[in-house]
Amino acid sequence: MASTRSPLATTPKNVESAPAVDTPQQTFIHNFKTTNIKGKEYVEVNQRILYFRNNPIYSGWSLESEVVHLDDQSCVIRAIAKDKDGRVISVGFAQEDRTSSNINKTSYVENCETSAWGRCLANLGIGIETSIASANEVSMAIAKQDRQSSVQSPTTPDPTYQKAFEFLKANPTKENLDKITAKYEFNRIQLINLNALVK
Repeated sequence: MASTRSPLATTPKNVESAPAVDTPQQTFIHNFKTTNIKGKEYVEVNQRILYFRNNPIYSGWSLESEVVHLDDQSCVIRAIAKDKDGRVISVGFAQEDRTSSNINKTSYVENCETSAWGRCLANLGIGIETSIASANEVSMAIAKQDRQSSVQSPTTPDPTYQKAFEFLKANPTKENLDKITAKYEFNRIQLINLNALVK
């Protein structure tokens, strides 16, 4: 079957056009709605699922989920796309932590499954013109990074670290770094920052 890109001259900026799929019955065109995250467009998982479910080329195919790991804090799910003969054509994995966002406090398993479906369908080639990652996946990753950085960057500065940082900034030698780290304990982020000062 031939696949051609749909020439849509009036496509809005936040809509990604899927290739037209020629089948004996019809030509299938889907316009993927995207979400702009930090200046880049990402296709949402629901758009990939709509394409998969509505495109006649995938008639009789299945999208299945398998729990790889589940406890009260985290979840790993494997999504599997099978053709109408039951052959595995694409697989996608996702991992979610219960503490990574407010939504995950109650729905980390559901979010994990959604992310796994999105990655599986992306691996199948659906909605990847701008990125393999979906808008859902990127939003969750950003929330997780923001949460981690707020935990790792306390609002009250550590006076010992501040003094060590200022001293090494003025006297950036390996010998001074070794003396300071032998005398005081620093967290991993602080050590990275202190090491960056040494010439």
